[in-house]
Amino acid sequence: MSTLIQPWASRGQRLVSTRAFILINKVNVTPARSSLATFSSLPALHQRIVADFRSDTLTKPTDAMIKEVMLNASRGDDVYEEDEAVRSLEHHVAQLAGHEAGLFCASGTMTNQLAFKASLLTPPASILCDRRSHVYRYEAGGLASHSQLTVNPVQAVANKGHHITVQDLEREFVGDDGDVHMAPTRLISLENTLDGTVMPLQEVQAIRRFANENNVRLHLDGARIWNAAVAAGCDLKDYTQEFDSVSLCVSKGIGAPIGSVLVGDKGLIKKARHFRKMFGGGWRQAGGLAAAAHWCIDNVWPTMKETHGLARHLAEGIERVGRGASIYQPVESNMVFLDLAGSGVLLRDLSKKLLREKGIRIGNEDAAEGQTQVRLVLHWQINREAVDDFIEVVGVLAEASAREGRVSSGNDGENSNNKKQQSVYGRR
Repeated sequence: MSTLIQPWASRGQRLVSTRAFILINKVNVTPARSSLATFSSLPALHQRIVADFRSDTLTKPTDAMIKEVMLNASRGDDVYEEDEAVRSLEHHVAQLAGHEAGLFCASGTMTNQLAFKASLLTPPASILCDRRSHVYRYEAGGLASHSQLTVNPVQAVANKGHHITVQDLEREFVGDDGDVHMAPTRLISLENTLDGTVMPLQEVQAIRRFANENNVRLHLDGARIWNAAVAAGCDLKDYTQEFDSVSLCVSKGIGAPIGSVLVGDKGLIKKARHFRKMFGGGWRQAGGLAAAAHWCIDNVWPTMKETHGLARHLAEGIERVGRGASIYQPVESNMVFLDLAGSGVLLRDLSKKLLREKGIRIGNEDAAEGQTQVRLVLHWQINREAVDDFIEVVGVLAEASAREGRVSSGNDGENSNNKKQQSVYGRR
């Protein structure tokens, strides 16, 4: 009923279990010899398939990651700054990003909020960010609660809404001209990738110049900046050195069990460490988590190009067999935004059939009938056969819908991008 995969073979060579999501806590996987030069000097690690497309946060630590990496990690106290693995990770990420210092924290939400809190110590102040950004929509109002910031969300108008530009920022910028009715813009926050799309480096550099000219700080929510650098074909540092502070998540595409690293200058990180403690975020023996994150940066990050290729394969396959199913965002990294409206297929039916027959999970098993859109996120533990299984199921359902003459109420010529879109997190 289940087959196993070789951990470091190329994706095309990996063997697949269509029931892996169901069996994930029951199957022991035998390690195999690496076929990638990148990993040729590494011990073979047990790999379990995770057929879960809801998010790249849903990768599972392998048994060997726990036994061979985390178990052997240092066990000092991070609040006292005495853990070697944590210090090593913070230094490593700071060096990769071209910054002086780093701070390992529990989540990207925490590192974003610490960056804002440590950067803007004297309200009144306002922040500019893309209206779609995580810091604005999905961090529980932390900007107002923690930092007393007014948020001026920016609509991306230029470049067909792909990313915000200097021109977009200029429309919402509030100068410090002495008007006591206003909260001057003190910080600009960018996100890269955003909904899987990559902000061009030249645009980041133009915004950096704009920030300098107006004496405001620039922050990057780089939860998936690892993906952006791979997709753009540049060094991570090319992007990250343009910012005063950067949050780099290690539990998404990087595949670590937990965590995010904030980088910046030494003064910023010292202040952020103080606020982390105030937030209740000081953690003690965090070395095992840091060691796993360090290992994943060195060994999972190089697989991202393959993951991005699989995302394109999924998108192309769905549009080929989906009979009106469409991809409504450019596929530039590891995300595929699917709209079933034109196919007559119900999202809940797709979700249930994928889970029941293929062991693939996308959430939304109880989605409302009119809900047609879903975000699909690929990661290092999804392989080619799982993607092909996904495409197959879409094709079967779309063909059945066409035979029955079913057309979704959403198939009225309305552009999917103009619809009111649900949370990217969907329903679990």
